[in-house]
Amino acid sequence: MKRAFRYFFSFLVLLTSLGVYFSNRIMYMKTKEADFITNREKEAGRFNPFDYEHLPKREVLIDSPFGYQLKAVVAEPHQTNKYMIICHGVTENKINSIKYMNLFLERGFNTVIYDHRRHGESGGKTTSYGHFEKYDLKAVVDWLRQEQGEDLVLGIHGESMGAATMLLYAGIIEDHADFYIADCPFSDFKEQLAYRLKTEMKLPPKVFLPVADLFLRIREKYSINEVSPITVIENIKKPILFIHSQKDDFILPSMTEALFEKKQGPKKLFLAENGLHAQSLNENRDDYEKVVDEFLHDYVFKDIARTKSELDA
Repeated sequence: MKRAFRYFFSFLVLLTSLGVYFSNRIMYMKTKEADFITNREKEAGRFNPFDYEHLPKREVLIDSPFGYQLKAVVAEPHQTNKYMIICHGVTENKINSIKYMNLFLERGFNTVIYDHRRHGESGGKTTSYGHFEKYDLKAVVDWLRQEQGEDLVLGIHGESMGAATMLLYAGIIEDHADFYIADCPFSDFKEQLAYRLKTEMKLPPKVFLPVADLFLRIREKYSINEVSPITVIENIKKPILFIHSQKDDFILPSMTEALFEKKQGPKKLFLAENGLHAQSLNENRDDYEKVVDEFLHDYVFKDIARTKSELDA
């Protein structure tokens, strides 16, 4: 009896240790230092401090429904009702979004860049890969709509986790943007974790993922099974441009292809020839800009002109 109890106790200790370790890996993924991101973007020519300093903009704090504040920068050089909200990837911050911000500023949009929870200058204690972040995105959208009114023309761009967050927001909460651009999203968080466990740690996902999920449910009150854009993509009726680098070996391009196939209604797919994860714009700028322009022409500006014509008639 005592031996059986010792075995059982040892099993509980091992289970708890594994559960805490793997749930910590998920909840507290190490973020990049702000100086590292800034210097990287400056050295690559994607962030010009002088241009950014002189850009007409304002810093705002937006209340999250979870009790902390989200730090955002609203760049408004144009007299327009066209806005883009840009969602960065995991471990990054809003400085990483500046390259996308510039892309849309050049196309006549004002932009909002912000730090996700537990990233940059925003509050929040854990990362949830889109589960809690989708509600924060709703808070940013609601704030912007209150500021600009109901005639707002809104697009949302997301990179990696930011793209998954955007799809979860549109597929679960509200499909209120006029269009979306999803750059290298994962289609299913559980599948992504299983892939990373096998490739990085050489561990069997069927053994360790249930343990991590159990402790995530206990500690954060959600399951990794709930973080699944592929299960809600059919709810999104507005146009989506899907982008992924063909050579991405962190989040496989097949995930974006699966999302594209399941999406109903207006959509476009661009598989960039060069670059690894989240490098489609950096390594294929001309092609990236071309496909964005085609998407905007086909699904955004035509609709704006059509609506204006109907109102004038």
